Amino acid sequence: TECVSGCMCPDGLVLDGSGGCIPKDQCPCVHGGHFYKPGETIKVDCNTCTCNKRQWNCTDNPCKGTCTVYGNGHYMSFDGEKFDFLGDCDYILAQDFCPNNMDAGTFRIVIQNNACGKSLAICSLKITLIFESSEIRLLEGRIQEIATDPGAKKNYKVDLRGGYIVIETNKGMNFMWDQKTTVVVHVAPSFQGKVCGLCGDFDGRSRNDFTTRGQSVEMSIQEFGNSWKITSTCSNINRTDLCADQPFKSVLGQKHCSIIKSNIFEACHSKVNPIPYYESCISDFCGCDSVGDCECFCTSVAAYSRSCSRAGVCIDWRTPAICPVFCDYYN
Repeated sequence: TECVSGCMCPDGLVLDGSGGCIPKDQCPCVHGGHFYKPGETIKVDCNTCTCNKRQWNCTDNPCKGTCTVYGNGHYMSFDGEKFDFLGDCDYILAQDFCPNNMDAGTFRIVIQNNACGKSLAICSLKITLIFESSEIRLLEGRIQEIATDPGAKKNYKVDLRGGYIVIETNKGMNFMWDQKTTVVVHVAPSFQGKVCGLCGDFDGRSRNDFTTRGQSVEMSIQEFGNSWKITSTCSNINRTDLCADQPFKSVLGQKHCSIIKSNIFEACHSKVNPIPYYESCISDFCGCDSVGDCECFCTSVAAYSRSCSRAGVCIDWRTPAICPVFCDYYN
């Protein structure tokens, strides 16, 4: 072809992107928009990846599953599927009493939304955890333990850590609740493919996460969610757009929630997509009864911060003016 002006490297060398020439085996690897030199390592979930000749070589350890519920009915399943579901019943969040679990079931988590004010916004959760010989009821910061078999050995422990109530079982299921609207469920790798409920089946594939109680995969999130109701007598609620008739609140929400898309969280943007959390934040802000109530907003930002933390990016975003947490009080 005809001559083209530009910089060329001698044979055997390639451009490094910043004006220099390097051997091919010195080419960097890319992850989350960042470049890493050969030999550098990064953490992805519970695995370590090493850069070697432009390829990532990763360990293959099975990782624990994490399911998160926060704010006004926002869910993230064990396999990473994000969806919104608002209901006014008792629903099975997660359990291992499932058709695909050949072992005896060990736990069931039942969740109920408690709406507040004139809107459908959720103020708190009523949660029931059922174990082999015990039942724990959580509501508005209260913990009620009921032994169904008083002689049996307790297979869990309850802790108060900061603002969270934490329940750890000796079977590998851990549960956290911020005493408001955020719930985080961790299950050990041994539960892979053995759980079911709103949190999905933890089989590594998100496309079948909307599997109903009747074992069919549902396209409608509403139908999927309603299939996990404990009782059929309560009504099905169709989620409404809380911002539709509140343009003032919507604009104010966009202003407050823009922190998620700001340079404060910039280091996380390439690893965890901020847009779903930003949209959830605005929706929840519109659901707040009073504009001054920042709890709805703080919950969404905290959820994004937690996802960043799991991706290996720790963001120090709280200030005395933005969602303060009084650590001295909780310590």
